[in-house]
Amino acid sequence: MPAYLARPEEGSGRHPAVIVLQEVFGLTPETKRVTDLLVSVGYTGLAINYYHRTNPHLNEPYTEAGSANAFAAAAQVSKQSLQTDIAAAAAWLDAQDFVKPAMIATWGFGFGATAAFLSATLPEICAAICFYPGNVAKEMPSGEAAPVQDVSSIRAPLLLCFGEQDYYVSRHDMDRMSQALTSAGKNFRVQLYPNVGHSFFRHGRPEAIIEHHRYSDEAIAQAVADSWDLVKAFLRETFSRVQAPAGASADNRR
Repeated sequence: MPAYLARPEEGSGRHPAVIVLQEVFGLTPETKRVTDLLVSVGYTGLAINYYHRTNPHLNEPYTEAGSANAFAAAAQVSKQSLQTDIAAAAAWLDAQDFVKPAMIATWGFGFGATAAFLSATLPEICAAICFYPGNVAKEMPSGEAAPVQDVSSIRAPLLLCFGEQDYYVSRHDMDRMSQALTSAGKNFRVQLYPNVGHSFFRHGRPEAIIEHHRYSDEAIAQAVADSWDLVKAFLRETFSRVQAPAGASADNRR
C-alpha cells in the first residue's frame, strides 16, 4: 500500500503517530500538507492510499468532474478494506522504533473522515478525528449501510468538526451522528463552525468548487485556527492517557 511518511527529526526518540486519511479526491498534495503539519507539533504522520487496490494513482481536481470521478472510485472501497488498510498501517507504525507503542490515532477529511470514524472500532486506534465526514449518517458510496448504524462497536474517543453551512453533510445528518453516539454512551465531541462550509480546512481554496458559495477569509481563518487547536488538544489529552503495553522497555516509553 503506497503511503506518505512524515516524521520528526531522526534521532529525536519515539513519538505518537497519526494516520492521515485523504479526501475522496486521492492522495493529493493537500493530504501531504496535513501530514507534514503533524510533524510541526511532534507527531509522526502517515498518509495512506486507500485506493491502492483499484485506483492507486487517483488524484482528482476539486471540480464537479473531479468529484464525480472520485466518488466513482470511492464506490469500489468497502468498510472492510478501509479497516484492513488502517489496521495494517497501525501495525507498521507500531513496529517502528520512532513511534511510541500503542499511541496511534487517525485524522480524516470528507470520505477519509468516514474512514476515520470506522477506524474508531479498531483496537489499534486510540483516537479518531473526523473533519466533515460525509458518509457516516448515510450509506457508503459502495452502497453499504451507513456507519452510524454500527456505533456500538466504537472503541476510541472521537472528535467531529463541521462547517454549519456544509453543502454535503446536512444538519440532520450531523444531529443523527450526535444522537447515535450519545445513545450508545460513546466518548465524543462535535464542533460546528458558523459561516463556513465543507472542506473549510483545505489549504488555498478551502471551499469546494462544487459548493458554489464563498465564505469570508476571516471566518475560514478562524475555523481553521480553532479546529487545529482542538486537534492538538484532543491528541495531547488522548495520548497522555495511553498506557505503554506490558513489557515495553523504558526506552519505548520515552
